[in-house]
Amino acid sequence: MKTTISEVSKFVGQEVTIGAWLANKRSSGKIAFLQLRDGTGFIQGVVVKEEVGEDIFQSAKSITQESSLFVTGIIREDERSPFGYELSVTSLEIIHTSVDYPITPKEHGTEFLMDNRHLWLRSKRQHAVMKIRNEIIRSTYEFFNDNGFVKVDPPILTGSAPEGTTELFNTKYFDEDAYLSQSGQLYMEAAAMALGKVFSFGPTFRAEKSKTRRHLIEFWMIEPEMAFYQHEDSLQVQEQYVSYIVQSVLKNCQLELKTLGRDTSKLENIKAPFPRISYDEAITFLHEKGFTDIKWGDDFGAPHETAIAESYDKPVFITNYPKAIKPFYMQPAPDRDDVVLCADMIAPEGYGEIIGGSERIHDFELMKQRLEEHNLTSDAYKWYLELRQYGSVPHPGFGLGLERTVAWISGVEHVRETIPFPRLLNRLYP
Repeated sequence: MKTTISEVSKFVGQEVTIGAWLANKRSSGKIAFLQLRDGTGFIQGVVVKEEVGEDIFQSAKSITQESSLFVTGIIREDERSPFGYELSVTSLEIIHTSVDYPITPKEHGTEFLMDNRHLWLRSKRQHAVMKIRNEIIRSTYEFFNDNGFVKVDPPILTGSAPEGTTELFNTKYFDEDAYLSQSGQLYMEAAAMALGKVFSFGPTFRAEKSKTRRHLIEFWMIEPEMAFYQHEDSLQVQEQYVSYIVQSVLKNCQLELKTLGRDTSKLENIKAPFPRISYDEAITFLHEKGFTDIKWGDDFGAPHETAIAESYDKPVFITNYPKAIKPFYMQPAPDRDDVVLCADMIAPEGYGEIIGGSERIHDFELMKQRLEEHNLTSDAYKWYLELRQYGSVPHPGFGLGLERTVAWISGVEHVRETIPFPRLLNRLYP
C-alpha cells in the first residue's frame, strides 16, 4: 500500500510504502534511525538489524543525506514523536544517491542558505513556514468565498501607478512604457462596480531600495474591494478576516507552529474586534513614550509602529492619517479635510503594518481634482476617473501583505523566509 507521511494515521499496524528523501540519520551497531521526509511531512524510520537482515541494514547505514528512496514498513503510534507516529522499516529501495549535499546539520550563514534557497526549502523549519503560508492562502479563499466575494485577477503589466510614486519597475510594452504592478487596487475598484464584492490575490512589485526585515521587492497581496460599503464596514471585514486566518492556522498547523517554537498563546487571543486609535492619538502616545522626533504630518517608521503595537495583545488599527502622506484616491474624513478615511493594521510583536486600507473617493469632481493635484491627468487614468462618472457608489478596500502576515503568524524574524524564492535588494538568485 503506497501512501504519504501525512496519511499514515490511517494505516496504524499496517505495512505501507512511502517515497521519501533522507533528511538525516543516526545509527548504532544494531539499529538505524532514518529521518524521512516526503513533502507532506516528516517521520522517523527505525531499522533494526535483526529484523531486516545485513543487506538492508547496511543500506540504511550507508544512505546519504537527501538521497531518495522507497521505504516500506509498519506504521506504529509513538507518543515520543512530535508527529505521533514512526515507521518500523522492513525494506528499502534507493532511487538516487545524493553526494555531498551542501546543507549539513551544522549551522550555516544566512547568505549561504539564501544562495542555496532551492535546497534550504527542504529543511523542517522552512517546510513548516511554507505549510503555514499555504494554510493562510487556503483560508483566505475560504473566507472570501464564504462571504460572497468574487475572485478577480488584475493585470501585472500596467500603464499607470496606483500609488502615484516613482518606485516602479519600468519596462517596454512594445512601443510604449509599462510598469510592473505595485497594486491591483485600481482595477479591483472597476471589478467591484461590476461584481459588488471582489478580491484579488497576486504578485506585486515595489522598487524600494530597502533592506529591512519587513521588505521584499516582490511580494503577494490580497486586495478586496467592496461596493456600497463604507470605511467602518471595511474595518470590520479586515478584523474578521485576520481573525479567521489566524484561527485556521491554529487549528490546522499545530505541528508546524511547534516546529517553529511559536508561542501559540499569543495567537489564541487574535479574535475580532481589534482596538483602534486615531493618527492624532498615536502622535500623542508616541510623544509620551519619548519619541520627540516625530511630529504631526510625519509617517510612522518601524520603531513607532512597534511602540504602538506593544500596548496591545491584538492587531491595532491606526486610523485617519493626514491627507498629505497618503495616496490621491482616499476619501476625506467628513468632519475635516486634512485627514482621510483610512487605516493601517499593525500586527503585534513588532511585525509592523500588515494591512493598509481606505474608503475611496467616489465623487467625480473631487477625484478629478485629486488627480490634477498629483499631476496624474494623462489618458492612463481616464478609465479610472470614469468609474466615478457612471453609477459611482461609496466603496472601500484594503490590501494585506501575505509575507508579513506569514512572518507574524509563524513567528519568524525576516520576511525572506516566508516566500519560496525571495527577491531582495541584492538578490535575484536562485
